[in-house]
Amino acid sequence: MTISVGDSIPAATLRFKDSSGVQQTSTGDLFKGKTVVMFAVPGAFTPTCSAKHLPGFVQNADAIRAKGVDAIICVSVNDPFVMSAWGDHQKVGDKVMMMADGNAEFAAAMGLDFDASGPGLGTRCRRFSMVAEDGIVKTLNIEEPGAFDISSAETILSQL
Repeated sequence: MTISVGDSIPAATLRFKDSSGVQQTSTGDLFKGKTVVMFAVPGAFTPTCSAKHLPGFVQNADAIRAKGVDAIICVSVNDPFVMSAWGDHQKVGDKVMMMADGNAEFAAAMGLDFDASGPGLGTRCRRFSMVAEDGIVKTLNIEEPGAFDISSAETILSQL
């Protein structure tokens, strides 16, 4: 079942790479007691994700945080090394947390996984953006496959 507004963020483990190596964290730790903006992309280094989706959140990070957001998280079904390299390439710095959902555990728990094995991409996560407060989904923008219309940083800003 697909997650909806009012639902709790499901328990899952996400990974990231920092100067000490690969680390892991739980969604509980990421969301508890915080206002979080999270967005998901089908894949790091892919055209729309690299040209529009991630850059929009990097460019608007200060404005988003000024609305009371504690963290901005990008998640993708990629490994933490790829997410780190993509963050470096996009000059993300500390504006967006680059989280890996390498086994699509989180995507599946959210009901937002899809089969992209036709073009050789395996299981992926649908493009979405959301605002969660203390682990409860307050706004949710799920894109149709191939679209980038409602999950932008600008949309999130208008919803905060």
